[in-house]
Amino acid sequence: MVRVGIAGVGFMGWIHWLAWQKVADAEVVAICSRDEAKRRGDWTTIQGNFGPPGQHVDLSGVSVYENYADLVADDSVDLVDICLPPNLHCQQTIDALDAGRHVLCEKPMALTTGQCDQMLEAASRAGRHLLVGHCLPFFAEFGLVRELAESGKYGRLQGGEFKRTVADPAWLEGFFDPDRTGGPLLDLLVHDVHFIRALFGMPTAVCSRGRMRGECVEYCATVYDFDNKDLVVCSFGGVINQQGRPFTHAFEVRFEQATVQFEFAAFADTPEMMPLKILTAQGEVLRPEACDEDPSDAFVPELAEVASVVSGEQARSSMLDGGLARDAIELCHAQTQSVREGRKVHL
Repeated sequence: MVRVGIAGVGFMGWIHWLAWQKVADAEVVAICSRDEAKRRGDWTTIQGNFGPPGQHVDLSGVSVYENYADLVADDSVDLVDICLPPNLHCQQTIDALDAGRHVLCEKPMALTTGQCDQMLEAASRAGRHLLVGHCLPFFAEFGLVRELAESGKYGRLQGGEFKRTVADPAWLEGFFDPDRTGGPLLDLLVHDVHFIRALFGMPTAVCSRGRMRGECVEYCATVYDFDNKDLVVCSFGGVINQQGRPFTHAFEVRFEQATVQFEFAAFADTPEMMPLKILTAQGEVLRPEACDEDPSDAFVPELAEVASVVSGEQARSSMLDGGLARDAIELCHAQTQSVREGRKVHL
């Protein structure tokens, strides 16, 4: 049984709490929050863009801490699940690793590649696992693409397009602060950048065009170069200033013998979806079973994989690997540099 301590009881801490309840070989034994009401179990103020709203939570039998240092010092905790703001990820991860705990750190791994390197060095020094919570590969639609790439059922990958947009999150304080959240690239588009890195390998260069808001990219389009010149990969997204469409994510991934399509968009009146389809070289349109589960359900297999690694049942996680997450941060910063300087950036 993996004993989990959750640090940070905001939206993501709430989603992780719900998911951990469904992981057979894990148990939340501690939480840490600066909010007195949340330490009493009143999580009703929590809201997010998916999943149920916060509720009253029964914390009987759960150790409750106000100070993070007390949580990481608790020897009953095997794994610290860090659901804190991005600017805290680096130091809090290092503190937990130095205390002998394994760490699951929510994405983005950190705000800079230098911070990511410090975190990886701390994990190596402590002999503990550092996993980064990139949930996207565990969503059913993206999981199907992973399976097809690994099986080779439709031949080799030839490329793909990825889209992710949100309406301006004016309610989120510090979203465009590079020292707090990092802006759309680090907080939003990092999902697709990570998936591209996992699916196609590490790009050799990026060429991005977009708009800046202060020091952060507001919106951009990026073409990725690879050693394999036959790969054609690009991504589009960021913040749009039309509040009528709060969120969209989509992809079209091409194999030698098939193309996989998917798009979901939340509009102010109702969500709409272009369901998952496989278009084959033989002229078929295959429609896999609808993937209409709550997005929060994707966190259950993600956290189950974390528990499997920490328990030793699984040696490592290819999707939650800290080195992979570090590469995604490097790629995001390369895109910012490309937009700012108006040129291709080599990696």
